[in-house]
Amino acid sequence: MMNFRVVFMGSPEFAIPTLRLLAQNYPVVGVITQPDRPSGRGRTLTPPPIKVTAQQLGIETIQPHRLKDPGVWEKLIEWSPDVIVVAAFGQILRQNVLDLPRFGCVNVHASLLPRWRGAAPIQASILHGDAVSGVTIMKMDAGIDTGPILNQRSIPIQADDDADSLSKKLATLGAELLMETLPAYLRGEIEPRIQDESRATYAPMLKKEEGELNFSQPAEYLERKIRAYFPWPGAFMVWDGQLLKVKRAFVLQQNLIPAGKRSVVDGLPAIGTVDGVLVLREVQPAGKKWMSGEEFLRGARHWREI
Repeated sequence: MMNFRVVFMGSPEFAIPTLRLLAQNYPVVGVITQPDRPSGRGRTLTPPPIKVTAQQLGIETIQPHRLKDPGVWEKLIEWSPDVIVVAAFGQILRQNVLDLPRFGCVNVHASLLPRWRGAAPIQASILHGDAVSGVTIMKMDAGIDTGPILNQRSIPIQADDDADSLSKKLATLGAELLMETLPAYLRGEIEPRIQDESRATYAPMLKKEEGELNFSQPAEYLERKIRAYFPWPGAFMVWDGQLLKVKRAFVLQQNLIPAGKRSVVDGLPAIGTVDGVLVLREVQPAGKKWMSGEEFLRGARHWREI
């Protein structure tokens, strides 16, 4: 098992458990991750989490803006991988890269493919009320998450799961499933299974503005959206001329408040929707920290409309 040379491609927190387990079991000869980017209020140049992990592990790392940048192909040739493992990398792999390793490129994808191909599968599974999520280990082809399946494992989505908590669970599950799958795959003991195109759904990359809450939509959908979009892009509404971010809410199945109107229910801020009431448990006013709904109301004198 130790003889196969591995190159790893990944960027966010989700990819860390996979890289750490890989490095314990195989010679990871190189890591490719995204460039450092400005982050936080000070816009401080911040490395992607995988770069930090790779440095801790002593693995050579490069950070091209694109895989076709000068020198990247030459570095891949130098590393001479038997297999490339990819987890939430954020770039499309061209055919020459897919064909370079003798065992191809293996992806750890955070959904039960072919459901939720694309960049935001975790958010999509929560937003659409899926009962289960999971991880797929697949052999990559030129499409977006269209390659044949090597292995899958599912877990239930809990009622209080948000994208952050579900991502952490799937990151651990994905690393463990890869380490169960990769040895058998490299020994030629797994027959890749073609995906059923008739069941395919797509989860495109999210944009910041998509987090706005539209109270003409059902209350249960909005509650799922709040969980699906935490921590990014974040769910929000406009209140008092500024953004009010929402982290946690619950639904009352009664239509006592007109859609979009603000009120107070059991000491918490509440807003009417098309079919019920969305009650806000935890919010963040502009320029403030996260706070409970009760704490928010103490300083929001003009919240109640009816």
